[in-house]
Amino acid sequence: MAEHEAIVAVLAGGAGRRLGENKPCAELAGVPLIARPLEAARAGGLEAIVVAKQGIRLPPLQAPVVIEPAEPSHPLCGVLAALRYALRRPRPPAVLAVACDMPFVTGGLLCFIAERRGAVLAHAGGRPQPLLARWPAAAIEQVQAALHERRPLAAALASLSPQIVGEEQLRRFGDPQRLCFNVNDGNDLRRAAQWLQRQG
Repeated sequence: MAEHEAIVAVLAGGAGRRLGENKPCAELAGVPLIARPLEAARAGGLEAIVVAKQGIRLPPLQAPVVIEPAEPSHPLCGVLAALRYALRRPRPPAVLAVACDMPFVTGGLLCFIAERRGAVLAHAGGRPQPLLARWPAAAIEQVQAALHERRPLAAALASLSPQIVGEEQLRRFGDPQRLCFNVNDGNDLRRAAQWLQRQG
């Protein structure tokens, strides 16, 4: 596997307290949230894994599940687990981390980010989108240090001098705000359902 290739890691380690239910299993138009970024990875021809904490309830999946440590509760914990998974291979791929609650990412966008080199970070709405980012396998020690220091996800990425995929590039694949949309609570879930209805 070439340095510029990547596997998709769908991060599902969060508790989903704001949503009030198990986030990976929460249904959007009859489909579990986590199934949507996994389907985008398949549509893009990309290998995908799911990273979750032990005990997180998941729907039936057609992807390997990597268990991250119980502590700490931090998204870097999932990124680190995915990088360790990648490093088991003779030619480790990068990790393209995507949150399980991002239902509007597309296969084309994931491929575009996967094919970049080094670290890559999406920007939309005037701010970084660290839950849609490419992490090189060679950055594992820096990720470990960032997790130890409990640095925010965006700060950990910034230390890797990432390429920025801005709104002009994102628009090739759809509305940037929608592509980077996270379902954090019930209002977000209803908003996402309305968007899907309009698309239909």
